[in-house]
Amino acid sequence: MLLLTCVLPMASQQTRQRPAPASGPEARIEQLLRQMTIEEKVGQMTQVTIDVVSVPNAVGRNHRLDPAKLEEAILKWKVGSILNVNGEAYTVEHWHEVLNQIQDVVEKSRLKIPVLYGIDSIHGANYTLDAVLFPNAISAAATWNVDLVKRAAEISAFQTRASGIPWTFYPVEDIGRQPLWPRFFETFGEDVHLASRLVTAYVEGLQGRDISARDKVAACVKHYAGYSMPFNGKDRTPAILDERTLRQVILPPYEAAVRAGAPTVMVNSGEISGVPGHANSWLIQDVLKKEWGFRGFVVSDWEDIKRLHTRDRVAPTPKDAVRIAVMAGVDMSMVPYDFSFAELLLQCVKEGSVPVSRIDDAVRRILRVKMQLGLFDRPRPDASMKAEFDKPEFHEANLQAAREALVLLKNEGLLPLAKGRRILVTGPNADLLSVLNGGWSLTWQGNREDLFPKNKLTIRKAIEQWNGAANTQYVKGVEWEKAADINAAVKAAEAADVVVAVLGEPSYCETPGNIEDLALPEPQIRLIEALAQRGKPIVTVLVGGRPRVLRTITRNSKAILWAGLPGNEGGRAVAEVLFGDVNPSGKLPFSYPRNVNGFTTYDYKPLENTHDNPTGWEFPFGHGLSYTKFDYSDLKLSANTMTRTGSITISVKVRNSGSRAGKEVVQLYVSDLYRQVSPPNRELKGFQKIELAPGEEKTVEFQLAAKDLAFVGLNNRWTLEPGDYRVQIANLTAGFTLR
Repeated sequence: MLLLTCVLPMASQQTRQRPAPASGPEARIEQLLRQMTIEEKVGQMTQVTIDVVSVPNAVGRNHRLDPAKLEEAILKWKVGSILNVNGEAYTVEHWHEVLNQIQDVVEKSRLKIPVLYGIDSIHGANYTLDAVLFPNAISAAATWNVDLVKRAAEISAFQTRASGIPWTFYPVEDIGRQPLWPRFFETFGEDVHLASRLVTAYVEGLQGRDISARDKVAACVKHYAGYSMPFNGKDRTPAILDERTLRQVILPPYEAAVRAGAPTVMVNSGEISGVPGHANSWLIQDVLKKEWGFRGFVVSDWEDIKRLHTRDRVAPTPKDAVRIAVMAGVDMSMVPYDFSFAELLLQCVKEGSVPVSRIDDAVRRILRVKMQLGLFDRPRPDASMKAEFDKPEFHEANLQAAREALVLLKNEGLLPLAKGRRILVTGPNADLLSVLNGGWSLTWQGNREDLFPKNKLTIRKAIEQWNGAANTQYVKGVEWEKAADINAAVKAAEAADVVVAVLGEPSYCETPGNIEDLALPEPQIRLIEALAQRGKPIVTVLVGGRPRVLRTITRNSKAILWAGLPGNEGGRAVAEVLFGDVNPSGKLPFSYPRNVNGFTTYDYKPLENTHDNPTGWEFPFGHGLSYTKFDYSDLKLSANTMTRTGSITISVKVRNSGSRAGKEVVQLYVSDLYRQVSPPNRELKGFQKIELAPGEEKTVEFQLAAKDLAFVGLNNRWTLEPGDYRVQIANLTAGFTLR
């Protein structure tokens, strides 16, 4: 390859947003700023949790606000934002009471600036009772269906805004490349292109073209940046990342979300190479605000400004922590339990360590988002939306998402099952709805089984409904971490034709989900081994938020279905796939590790796959079986050369040669054969999900532009390098040269 390089202007510099002229909303913002006292400005930068303004110990359905505390927060401390839920999900009616009471107090204030309420609507409006709970992000990514992901976001936005809440702390742009990490399930997987496409669709679904619309909410992209890559795999622990990796792998989905119009960004709770996220001026000020031209505001994560002093020890005092974070570019502090941030920031301003110009910049950004949401004109919940909250089409969209999220990893002719066979259902996740949803589901940890809707089916109940209760027996066999009664399950298997073992993890979220071992707990492995000795065919269904290593389960199972976290419709979707009513079409959005150490992503570097150190997965990225067969042929390139400003068309024929209709994800990979920094083995550059009837054939086309071949070079700038490239779709390859 010629080592002639073309240094590209950063995408952000090519499309950098210019400051809007001071007219319309901007003029209104500037007028407000001139009227505001420094106390009112610092208050706008302060965010407290709902506990601060609630009656103590009045949680869940007993929750109520404390009028005196609410007035203290808004009238004395002039807080700009409140967040969260107190204990467990509320009804729509109670959310309206809360938001209206807050606005009642706002109207007593001098400038009547509306409070911005935020909530973690992670996979639906999950803190509102009776809301649709969609597949979590990792399962949504397994659909490889951009339209389904966007539709889920639209419904989530509708039900969140119908609750009266205009701001959601979602989506997560963190790349899922550390399977130990307990927030793995909140990512869209390990690939940059797939994650960027899906996060763009999700932001567009949440916000539409006008986030002030009655059914839209403001997105908050998180956790900027590198949070998902802790070296030891545990939540809120250090990552070690160089600038090239940040720009090549970590930052592109964030930039995609900003380009899609996301107006708020939440900061990484951890640290990168010794620099805590909330002190990282380079990432927040230089990259996000200057390079990308981001004009929204940056919010801290939970209590993390305080932790610059108490945990990270980069700030000698709490006041230094406030100064460091604000000067690094954090505009709003999720304090969240007191008003210390406002008090300390006032001291910083008065002593001159934080200039008023920086305060004005932060408040201007916060007011801009409130203007964009239409809160100055319509600050109260829309009462008319309550009647539209629960629509049948919302549940249908959820069911379709759950169906397409399921990935058939292995099938030795066992599936689909014939109805009416004697089936033993076993395993810790067979008869729970909570495990189908995971964390951020009605409660923080998502483990309150009593709160989940009674009209939704667990996997056990769904199998009984599809197969007949008389033909289906259930024996739990094991808990997640301990044997309950393996012998009882083995004895029940003697009378069964087929065993369906539903394994995996309990519901968890954040730090409580930390684990020491990526392997499935030993009792679950022993259950499958004991059942396999009886010679009965086993279908293993995997339910959980990350890929737990299977050890002997793979060889002892005739079929394996990865269900991930498919949401409230997951039980029904699993039964439909097991019995063949639905043809599975999901594909893995991550590489499923074979061992607890040595896991490798699909785009591994050359030295990761040598004679002495071969790569290997239990199941590869992009893998997923079907009940039909798809044949690929006739891979064509419109040209065998490309200029630095040009593009080529790539086409391939796909034929359904099986006996039933099915959906297939056509995946385009490109390999740069040589470059100035070691190239990945291959990179996903395009995908399309198509549906084919038996015998039907379609030609699928991709446009590959030269800019799609750029990489972050030796100087940490995006670079194009002339040379040879290889294209791959399925088992077909072709080559071209970039001139």
